[in-house]
Amino acid sequence: MSTTKKCGKAIEVVRPNSFFVIYGKIESEEDFNNNVKWDIGTDENNNAILTDTNPHSEITWTLVKAEMDKL
Repeated sequence: MSTTKKCGKAIEVVRPNSFFVIYGKIESEEDFNNNVKWDIGTDENNNAILTDTNPHSEITWTLVKAEMDKL
């Protein structure tokens, strides 16, 4: 399983029902901070609003990495 898929599954374990998009590989904290975009709602045209800033304080690289290591 790729590290990108592992990261997605790990985020879902840490905080179920969170919405995000992963662009590229996730092999480090830098990748996590730069390549995960967070869905924070929709605009007036019903398009996703994405942000680089993680809106979920409980989703940290440390917790995500620990879950990735289990997979």
